[in-house]
Amino acid sequence: MAQCAWLNNRIRRAKLIEAMRSIELEKAYNPKTFEERVYAMWKDGGYFKPSEETDASANPYTITIPPPNVTGILHMGHALNVTLQDIAVRFQRMTGRPALWVPGCDHAGIATQNVVEKKLRAQGKNRHELGRERFTEETWKVKNEHHAVISRQIAKMGASVDWSRERFTLDEGLSKAVREVFVTLYERGLLYKGLYLVNWCTNCGTALSDDEVEHEDVKAKMYHVRYPLADGGGYVEIATTRPETMFADAAVAVHPEDERYEKLPGKMLTLPLTERTIPVLADSYVEREFGTGALKITPAHDPNDWEVGKRHGLPALNIITEDGKLNSEVPAKYRGLSMLEARKAVVEDLRTGGFLVKEEEISHPVGVCYRCRTIIEPYLSEQWFVKTKPLAEKALDAWRRGEIVFYPRKWENTYKHWLENIRDWCVSRQLWWGHRIPAWTCEKCGKLTVSRETVNVCPQCGGAVKQDEDVLDTWFSSWLWPFSTLGWPDTESADFRRFYPTTALVTAYDIIFFWVARMIMAGLEFTGKTPFRDIYIHGLLRDKQGRKMSKTLGNGIDPLELVDEYGADALKFTLAFLCAQGQDILIDKESFKLGSKFANKLWNASRYILMNLEGRTFVENPELQPVDEWIYGRLRRASAAMSRAFTEYRYNEAAAYAYDFFWNDFCDWYVEATKLATKQGSEQEKDRAVTVLLNVLTELLRLLHPLLPFVTEEIWSKLPEEIHGTGELLITQRYPSGVVETDANAERAEKIEKNFAFLWELVRSMRTLRSECAIAPEKKLRAVIRTENPDLTAANSALICLLAGLNEITPIACDQSATEAVAIAGSGFEVFLFIAEAVDMDLLRAKWTRELEKDKKFINVLKTKLNNENFLKNAPAALAEAERAKLSETEKHAEKLEAYLSRFNQTAC
Repeated sequence: MAQCAWLNNRIRRAKLIEAMRSIELEKAYNPKTFEERVYAMWKDGGYFKPSEETDASANPYTITIPPPNVTGILHMGHALNVTLQDIAVRFQRMTGRPALWVPGCDHAGIATQNVVEKKLRAQGKNRHELGRERFTEETWKVKNEHHAVISRQIAKMGASVDWSRERFTLDEGLSKAVREVFVTLYERGLLYKGLYLVNWCTNCGTALSDDEVEHEDVKAKMYHVRYPLADGGGYVEIATTRPETMFADAAVAVHPEDERYEKLPGKMLTLPLTERTIPVLADSYVEREFGTGALKITPAHDPNDWEVGKRHGLPALNIITEDGKLNSEVPAKYRGLSMLEARKAVVEDLRTGGFLVKEEEISHPVGVCYRCRTIIEPYLSEQWFVKTKPLAEKALDAWRRGEIVFYPRKWENTYKHWLENIRDWCVSRQLWWGHRIPAWTCEKCGKLTVSRETVNVCPQCGGAVKQDEDVLDTWFSSWLWPFSTLGWPDTESADFRRFYPTTALVTAYDIIFFWVARMIMAGLEFTGKTPFRDIYIHGLLRDKQGRKMSKTLGNGIDPLELVDEYGADALKFTLAFLCAQGQDILIDKESFKLGSKFANKLWNASRYILMNLEGRTFVENPELQPVDEWIYGRLRRASAAMSRAFTEYRYNEAAAYAYDFFWNDFCDWYVEATKLATKQGSEQEKDRAVTVLLNVLTELLRLLHPLLPFVTEEIWSKLPEEIHGTGELLITQRYPSGVVETDANAERAEKIEKNFAFLWELVRSMRTLRSECAIAPEKKLRAVIRTENPDLTAANSALICLLAGLNEITPIACDQSATEAVAIAGSGFEVFLFIAEAVDMDLLRAKWTRELEKDKKFINVLKTKLNNENFLKNAPAALAEAERAKLSETEKHAEKLEAYLSRFNQTAC
């Protein structure tokens, strides 16, 4: 036997004390009875704040939460994101690092303004009737209501954020940072204002950046229209999906090498339905094979035509109002019509006038607003833009130098491609909710002043000034989030000096463009440092059919309903268990029973241990039996493996290691093995065994805390004072060490690990056969065992009998008849288990034969599916992987049944 030197360094010891009393946990695991209480204890006690007592040289671990939009309740995507960050922060906190997790919300300009305007429309009002000041007041009310809901949701999920540092993208500090950045960019020549073609949402009434435009395939018509030559010598046929924009046409272009049109460049065309003429020009942009090879050029309403128009000096005629109707630049009969209304009218008039050649049904992608799904109109408008190429080059260089690391690495390609193909960023929005642009124009001399401070009079002539009506893109404040939340632009603030750069960013892959790359650009430009090093990109949550969760499909799951039904720990553990790097997660409500069962098992195992303390005496420095040394060795392995997985953002692996150690090593083997001592040993042996069992439970709670914080903290609070003293919370404890102190200890640990791996395989093989035969646990069997290590088997015969449900082990015997036993072979052993006393052998053989046939049929079905190229091409990766796992599991079961049947008639000699 050995003393537990490693454990003595981890847990406070007491002298021999009076007999302990049993501790009664509630019979049923019910997280509703303690989760809110435990969270309040953590929050009110300041346990979410970074430790001030830690050595100043300690490297802080800092995360700023991706700020949810303040427009609604959190969905499962938020739940996944919050869960993964909380696990990381709790683990790092337990390693001794000062851990800071900054919470906050985004003002979400377009989305929030849409909510308020919708509310006003329901009252028969609009924002212009209220005026800017009153409308903004109403929006703040909506913000405060939703913000309170979101904060409660985040707390309900158990997020250990530092609420004392909560931020909002429109709070005073972040507003100061936004102004500083806007003015600095302007001073550095990286910000400009000009008349350009932008993406315009006629519903939201604002410009959008390229990244805020999503594309959808829609059914449409391709209209072939004749444009007559002005000299009467024929016509040119063009093809377009948008004939209503013809009133803004500035030319028709053909390819300079297209022989069909070689004589046309320089000639004039009469624009149908108008009295205007436009030129034919040659430009290599035109694709000769597309349509008719002749392309109408509409510079003010198509981004590619805008570039052609700039090359040829064409006028850009805007024919659309901000709300998407035709303006005074078109013939009178079409003015005031929406784009779709105008299309119908124009097509009918083209048909009547003999200009329409034909219509073709097509499907093509169109841009839509990422918020309201309205079709985007290319629109000529004066806007503010950030020159992004100089910023992008710095962000690319930082990645090339290894200053940022993506987990998984495949997302580096997305990052690189976007930055290499970046376009200038339109940052002005025609909204009232947001950061108003700090630019003022003199009404007398026209001078534009961009200033950090409010301007009241023109600095040049003293005349009255008017501030720009527009606000900045929501992402203009979000891209500053990692450092603005820590006090920047005050670079001497305590939080900025201590916690910036932050450590990690945890986010979904759908905002790499919007947010991740821009934060890196901003961090490098304004602080000279990347805002974080680790970028963990998690997948999206989908339903079991692989579909993205959405209101339209009605397949969404409310995370708060899951917390109410199963508890926050069940939500957290399930999401972590299923979150494999680089894969989306397929779930339904039933999925969360996994986490619930795991937490329930921990509760029941702890309850069993604590209720059996009655009369036992806690022992100082207990001697360890080999099985105790084995469990500590397994604990070290689990701790080391989980620590690596947490550090490398392999959450599913960490959860799998935790599951395996607790469920298999601790519950199935160790707790059961201790019953030899606690039920049959002397009083001293019982005291020793209970003391070690309590110590192991203590370490187990530390191990599982990042994944199951509520239930572990609640059980921890019930442990005897001899284990952890009084007043110390689990959240403050250190994570178990995975280090073996000496080479000698390592050598001994390896030998013990090997011995018990052999014993557990031996026992497992008999347990599995008992289960296949449906033999009741209380029914004891006889066994004949032949092993390569008979001394080890003999020394642990009592343990083997206890765990395998045997009443007798015969080392080697030849006097049993062949029909009484089923042979089981394993690595280094052969077992003959006499089951005839417990089951009908003929019925058992028939049962196994039926199951084997069923397995074979299912294997064929799965193989057919997995060999189907269409299935593999169209199915989500997670679904295909799940089918492969089913195939592997079924094949193993079939092999086991075949082995049983083939050994049915072997003799026990």
